[in-house]
Amino acid sequence: MTVYHAGSRAVQDRAGVRQLADHVGRSVGEGIKPVAAAFLELQPLLVLGAADPGTGRVWAVPLTGTPGFVRATGPRRIAVAGGTSPTVPLATALTTPGTPVGTIALDPRTRRRMRLNGRLRPTERGFAVDAERVFANCPKYLQKRERYETVDGRTPESPRHGTALTPAQQAFVRAADTFFVATVHGTGADASHRGGNPGFLRADSPRELSWPDYPGNAMFLTLGNLATDPRAGLLLIDWETGTTLQLTGEARTEFTDGGERRVRFTLTEAVETPAAIPLRWSPPEYSPANPALVG
Repeated sequence: MTVYHAGSRAVQDRAGVRQLADHVGRSVGEGIKPVAAAFLELQPLLVLGAADPGTGRVWAVPLTGTPGFVRATGPRRIAVAGGTSPTVPLATALTTPGTPVGTIALDPRTRRRMRLNGRLRPTERGFAVDAERVFANCPKYLQKRERYETVDGRTPESPRHGTALTPAQQAFVRAADTFFVATVHGTGADASHRGGNPGFLRADSPRELSWPDYPGNAMFLTLGNLATDPRAGLLLIDWETGTTLQLTGEARTEFTDGGERRVRFTLTEAVETPAAIPLRWSPPEYSPANPALVG
């Protein structure tokens, strides 16, 4: 199994972390270990990233359900059944065999997360993903939250589409301490998490967002994908109301002489869905790893 492609290698070399990346890469496998399978079955939320086969736009979408709606059905396969997503720009992708997808299950209660990338296969009750890459990440930059309510029978409001962020949506962005990012490369897709203190994600204009790329596991899967294909999708969740903001566009990474990195995202389309998901979470306990904001 090849863990890294040329894009990730280029960013690793620029950051001088190829040896560390090789060490971390040894933890990536194709199989789902029993502890990972048990973790998945407890999760009410799965974020999936992929490119829409029709438009080519990349989206990150939230899938929710009663714990157990995502489960491992074999050593290299997960099944998603009975889950719902109120806004699915990826409806075609979820019914197209062989679609490359990235998934991430994140548990704010325990600050644990698991990522599984592979190929989608539609099923009678939903879809399955045949795993090509499975790995866990450290709890760095994960905010701790408790899930205190699931709103049964709620009806999401109609999605609001736009090509620029409204002032309220810009405020939503600036208040975020967590978001998800979907990226793609020639033969696959990836879904990842970004976290920090509110303000780390900036709305620089109605169509421009940016965020610092904090030091992580040195794999550079997201930035590596962007180095070869700039398409990206972002997902923001209001953890207390269930509102989601999904963004699609293109992103690029800026490198400074001091070794810092900043990602700049240009918006193509935004979809806001009030009360989109039924999960309600407590206010966060911020990760001690979050860097202090400057300026």
